[in-house]
Amino acid sequence: HVHLEESGGGSVQGGGSLRLSCVASGISYPQNCLIWFRQAPGKEREGVAFINTPVDYTRYADSVKGRYPIPLHTTQNTVHLEMTYLKPGDSAVYYCATPSESRWCGTFNENDFDVWGQGTQVTVSS
Repeated sequence: HVHLEESGGGSVQGGGSLRLSCVASGISYPQNCLIWFRQAPGKEREGVAFINTPVDYTRYADSVKGRYPIPLHTTQNTVHLEMTYLKPGDSAVYYCATPSESRWCGTFNENDFDVWGQGTQVTVSS
């Protein structure tokens, strides 16, 4: 079965950077997508960015667009989210997710994804 595991969260001051990674195991189909969501306390979960493989098509939410100069990318079975110019409003638990079938992402609708990692905490101080 498909398993996702995130890492790379932590605490950073505003304006700083963090690199989140999501290791995917058990994916054997050629077309896939991996997506990052985040959820802050008291707020709904929101999409951050996704990548469709193997074509490496990426899309970013408006809330982060333009602040991540290094594109979402994969190395082997790991997707990396390079977050820069972080703001206190970026503080949240970050999750990666993927569908359990072979298809690409097209939206940030969390109901489209049924395999989730455990999440990693990102805290940005002012």
